[in-house]
Amino acid sequence: MSDSSLERWQDAGFATRAIHAGQDPEPRTGAVAVPVFQTSTFAQPAVGEHLGWDYARSGNPTRDALEESLASLEVGRYGSAFASGSAAQDAVLRTLRPGDHVIIAPDVYGGTYRQFKRVHEPWGMAFTPVDLSDLDAVAAAWRPETRMIWVETPTNPLLNVFDIEALSAFAHERGARVVVDNTFATPYLQQPLELGADAVVHSATKYLGGHSDVVSGGFVTRDEELAEQVAFNQNSMGAVPGPWDVFLVLRGIKTLGLRMDRACDNAQQCVEVLRSSDVVTEVLYPGLASHPGHEVATKQMRDYGAMISFRVGDEGLARRICASFEVFTLGESLGAVESLVEHPGAMTHMSVAGSPLEVPADLIRLSVGIEDAADLTADLQQALGTT
Repeated sequence: MSDSSLERWQDAGFATRAIHAGQDPEPRTGAVAVPVFQTSTFAQPAVGEHLGWDYARSGNPTRDALEESLASLEVGRYGSAFASGSAAQDAVLRTLRPGDHVIIAPDVYGGTYRQFKRVHEPWGMAFTPVDLSDLDAVAAAWRPETRMIWVETPTNPLLNVFDIEALSAFAHERGARVVVDNTFATPYLQQPLELGADAVVHSATKYLGGHSDVVSGGFVTRDEELAEQVAFNQNSMGAVPGPWDVFLVLRGIKTLGLRMDRACDNAQQCVEVLRSSDVVTEVLYPGLASHPGHEVATKQMRDYGAMISFRVGDEGLARRICASFEVFTLGESLGAVESLVEHPGAMTHMSVAGSPLEVPADLIRLSVGIEDAADLTADLQQALGTT
């Protein structure tokens, strides 16, 4: 992507950048939507010369548009698109070397833990789960070979919140990088690079795509060296998205701000239902003043997000409640226009069962969508009536 193209939109508002950055009308036809360049190879005018693309694993004009859009939304300089969020994460972790050490959040997405534990640890990368809200604990876990702090905030599924600015300053003093998984917050609610983080990763399958119809991932940084390393991994290992998947993510991004505003409003109304229920023993939501990360979330987020977790004191009851929803769909994802419910212990976080990151068996996670709030709260009330 060109610096001039990013600079063109850098002073525009978020909604304007979401619609326009990287997405100028196609010059030959004037097509307003970015075309789907469904091709694996590109004709070259002469040996050793090309028009910017040669083979679609290495680059594609549709993918270029998404990568520029991601960089703009996260206020970065370099963006890379991947076939999934896990692929983006893997490309970042492969910039490390055997013997390097990473500090991670005390609860992360189950697939993230699985990748750390069963893919990278056997190749020599060490990692330690630490409460990232406690810098003394982070300091105690620090090693001479620590190269990175891996931050989810809010975390999946316990919705812990960590101070990105403080963690970035701490890591940089010690010559390490901070990478933030910004999937839950989205760049609309939180911009980690502006808070000092070195890089951001996304499961673009979630809020960026927003319609449960695509699997994709993203990476953004301002660090040229890191960008080159990740881009090399992207091309060498080939976990790239197809142009149609890219088109779907670009389409979703255009309405990200609108969807997040509605989903956040709906989530707050669902929280009130949960707080008034005799069945619910604990509500985990950063928007609550009682949440331990509320002050930090207020400082670094535009709003508190549309993810809610809550506990009901009994695993059997949690499973029955999950099965009783009618508007919320039981499913293993999040961040879409439709509301979803899941039981993390038996679904998305089965891979951490028996580990220090095991989630409570009575935990239920909601991804609140953009349906009418009255229908969502009524559905929540009837599901909580399950005995």
